[in-house]
Amino acid sequence: MLARIIGRIEFVDTTTALIAPEPGLAYEVLLPLHLADRLAARLGEDVTLHTMEYLEAVSQGSSFRPRLLGFETRQERAFFERLTRVKGLGAKRALRAMAEPAGEIAAAITRRDAVFLQRLPEIGKRLAETIIAELHGKVDAFSDVAASGKVVTRPGAAEQAIAALERLGQSRNEAERLVTKAIEREPALDSPDAILAAAFSE
Repeated sequence: MLARIIGRIEFVDTTTALIAPEPGLAYEVLLPLHLADRLAARLGEDVTLHTMEYLEAVSQGSSFRPRLLGFETRQERAFFERLTRVKGLGAKRALRAMAEPAGEIAAAITRRDAVFLQRLPEIGKRLAETIIAELHGKVDAFSDVAASGKVVTRPGAAEQAIAALERLGQSRNEAERLVTKAIEREPALDSPDAILAAAFSE
């Protein structure tokens, strides 16, 4: 399975992007809505996406089309896999529903906030209640709020900080080490810039 792709953002439209890992080659990648919105402002830049593949039924299920899905972090990909276990949430519908980061959606599920979920595209009252019933207590690890109620670093912010360090010449392993150390010292860091400042102060 293709687990990660690094390449230049050539095109973004709603929840679809073209990512070019090398000249002459581009992958069509389906994205969560919140991520597509952000990447649309970064055309021409490089991005790292954690990917998964699935088969999309076409012609009323008589044939299948392979699709590549991309996520900002491994945690977001794992949350998506958990979310699509809910009855009525297929892959494409779940991607459109993820108009907010995975951590915020998980936090809403943790606090049983059906009103928040209903504000997401594709999620009505009944589906919001189903999501809470099926996932409450199962997605706490993805939440932006720790059990103590203390806000913790969002996985997306950490991944962005790692990517920034790589652009500055650090290896992936060294970038991950610096960011991990920074977050261990200050768990409430809430933005890539704050994480980078803490990493450089090591």
